[in-house]
Amino acid sequence: MVGKRGRVIGRIAPGIVGEVMLPVRGATEAFYAYPAVDEEIEVGAQVVVVDFDPPRTVYVSRAL
Repeated sequence: MVGKRGRVIGRIAPGIVGEVMLPVRGATEAFYAYPAVDEEIEVGAQVVVVDFDPPRTVYVSRAL
């Protein structure tokens, strides 16, 4: 999962669980998401996974 790029579908902010869509096994699936650093990431932003906590939680930062 680390390194995968996805799109925010539920606002991500410190202390708030957001949601992202990520490509997995040829499909796109939703995952709970937290910011990797103290930042707010709005819906529609492109993100990259920096850590993965199975089964469905990721830590993300903005994709450059």
